[in-house]
Amino acid sequence: MLTTAGSARPRSHARRLRAAEAIGIITGYGLDALIGDPRRWHPVAGFGTAASALEKRVYAPDRAAGARFAAIAVGAPVLAGAAIAGLTRRRPVLRAVAVAAATWTVLGARTLRAEAHTMAGALEGGDLATARGRLGHLCGRDPSALDEPELARATVESVAENTSDAVVAPLFWGAVAGLPGLLGYRAANTLDAMVGHRSARYARFGTAAARLDDALNLAPSRLTAALTVALAPLAGGDPARALRTWLRDGHRHPSPNAGQCESSMAGALGVRLGGRNVYFGRAETRPYLGDGAPPLAPDIARAARLSGAVGLTAALLATAWRLTAGVRTTPAGGER
Repeated sequence: MLTTAGSARPRSHARRLRAAEAIGIITGYGLDALIGDPRRWHPVAGFGTAASALEKRVYAPDRAAGARFAAIAVGAPVLAGAAIAGLTRRRPVLRAVAVAAATWTVLGARTLRAEAHTMAGALEGGDLATARGRLGHLCGRDPSALDEPELARATVESVAENTSDAVVAPLFWGAVAGLPGLLGYRAANTLDAMVGHRSARYARFGTAAARLDDALNLAPSRLTAALTVALAPLAGGDPARALRTWLRDGHRHPSPNAGQCESSMAGALGVRLGGRNVYFGRAETRPYLGDGAPPLAPDIARAARLSGAVGLTAALLATAWRLTAGVRTTPAGGER
């Protein structure tokens, strides 16, 4: 079919917007890699403060109140992203800037790896006090009685899970849904960290936030696991072993998503994850994932290296996907 000049202009503009968003995603990833999280005035921290204020107004110990809370707290960033996208629909340069800023805001790759290396350094130096003090930056376990293997295990498990939560998943939703996807995902993931746990206060109120986060991470966690398998040689691992461990153990974890990331990481590193986790006032026994010995300090550095490779690959895939989003071809090869 012949293409008129009038119909070609909207398509050309759409291509420029897609290119702007692709540039924004890879630029935002680069900013996170070079600079990391801002030390002050972090927008995610500001969102957490606003969400806490909202919780005080709507809290009730039931699931309906929790669903209203999640709908408002996640819906507002999604609408904000849609509004910014609308305001920049004729300004590709501003769209690229907005996507870059949002991507930088929602990613946590550099911070994750930095915390992992700090833990590895403390453990290699035999400084258990420092390592125990830093564990709270990675997960919510009680570190007071943990030795080196348990501190290393907690760190590797956190690196594996947060490679999806803080890196691959936001990139995935940015690629799929642009600005609303970037902001909406980070809001949902932050809410899950705030209220999605099984404490007396949040057992029912946090259900909606936890289920939403589970749903949004179904695809990204499996993409993270697949990339971990493919890139295992960068950490001295065997992709075949990583794949076997993922397929065998991925479903054993109580989380539908964390087990995917942790089992593939265990297989890639050739270590065993899982076991008894002690939180403040609560203990859980998790199934073992992988074979071999528990991880030690050197395995943390390997996990961080693999996490970085997975994140970079996910950023390149997200950029490529956003660049080509919406492109369709006719049987004759023309764009439509």
